[in-house]
Amino acid sequence: MVFVPVTLTAGSWLCDAPDGQYALVYPARGPGATPPEPADDALDRLIGRGRAAILRALDRLATTTELAASLNLSLGTVGGHLAVLRDAGLGAGARVGRRVIYRRTGQNP
Repeated sequence: MVFVPVTLTAGSWLCDAPDGQYALVYPARGPGATPPEPADDALDRLIGRGRAAILRALDRLATTTELAASLNLSLGTVGGHLAVLRDAGLGAGARVGRRVIYRRTGQNP
């Protein structure tokens, strides 16, 4: 039997040849199964879509929770991206009571 992964979204087939060989064709799974969508612009390609989206969203003041809700990301993902953006000098946070309000610094993307 020969296993043949294909980049389709659903379905499977069983193929047989006259000489008695069989092949199972099935949709591939995992990160390499479908090619990534092309990045929209240079900023996406440079720092990644997630960080670029957060950097763009910081054109207005926002908390981690607000960013996570508006971008449909987890708090941990947003927090990790914000840490990298802060370390790079592209974002800054200021404590206001119990909240931390983030803003973009430097040049606008």
